[in-house]
Amino acid sequence: MTDTKLTVRVSKELLENLKQFARAKDTTVTKLIEAYLQRIPPESRMQQAAIVRRLSGMLSTNVSVEDYKQHLEEKYGQ
Repeated sequence: MTDTKLTVRVSKELLENLKQFARAKDTTVTKLIEAYLQRIPPESRMQQAAIVRRLSGMLSTNVSVEDYKQHLEEKYGQ
């Protein structure tokens, strides 16, 4: 894999905190960010997951979070 440069804008305070954290962990900011980003699964892998395929399209697009809360309240009572 070929590395490439990425420019990211963050607050000065956040960057300083990140640098301190990296020093304390004996690593670099680049390696910390790379390790974090590697934890994000590729979207294609998520789309291929059996559970995602089975559940896709099961809910109407008109269903809201409030509808779900109401359903739970009716089902389990409060």
